[in-house]
Amino acid sequence: MLETLLSFVAATCLLALSPGPDNMYVLTQSLANGSRSALATTAGLISGCIVHTTLLAFGISAIITTNPSLFFGIKVLGALYLLFLAYVVYKSDATLDFLENAPKKSYSQLYKQGVLMNLLNPKVMLFFLALFPHFLWEPQVNTVRQFFILGVTFMVVSFIVFATIALLGGSVSSFLNKNKHTGVFLKWLQILVFLAIAAFILVP
Repeated sequence: MLETLLSFVAATCLLALSPGPDNMYVLTQSLANGSRSALATTAGLISGCIVHTTLLAFGISAIITTNPSLFFGIKVLGALYLLFLAYVVYKSDATLDFLENAPKKSYSQLYKQGVLMNLLNPKVMLFFLALFPHFLWEPQVNTVRQFFILGVTFMVVSFIVFATIALLGGSVSSFLNKNKHTGVFLKWLQILVFLAIAAFILVP
C-alpha cells in the first residue's frame, strides 16, 4: 500500500507541475491580483475534486467488482487519452502568455469560480478515470475506501503544488520573461509527463 501511494504521489506531482489550464490560471491570478487571490482560486479548484472522487469511487467500484475485463479496458482508455493529450500539446504553440490580466474579484468569488472550473471541466474526471484505477492496491477489496484515500491524497498534493505556484508567482514570471526558450521546455516537459504516466498505466 505505501509503495503504491508513493508512486501515486509522484504521478500527481508530475501532473500538477505539468503546464495546464488550472495551474496556469492560478499563476495568472497570482501575477494579476496577488498570492491570496491565487490561493482562493486554488482552494476552489481542489474542492471540486471531492465531487469527482465521489462519482469515481461509487461508479467505478461497481464496475471493478463485476467485470475485471472492463476495468482493464478503462485503464487502456485512460492511457490512450493521455497519449491524445500529449499529441494535442505537441501540435500546440509553445508561446506562453501570462500577462492577461484577470478582473478583480473577491476571495469568495474566486473560490466559487475555481469550484465551477473544476466541476465543469470533463478532463478532470477523465484524468481520474485514467489514473486512479491503476493505483488501487487491492482491486477486489473495498475499492470505495481506496478511491477516497487516493482522492484525498490527490487533493493534498495538488493543493501544495498549486499553493507553491501561487506564492512564487512573481519569481516564476521573472524567470519566464528572462528565458525565451522556457515555453518550448515546458511544452516538451508536459508531453513527457503524459507519455510517462500513460506507459506506467499500461505496464502490468
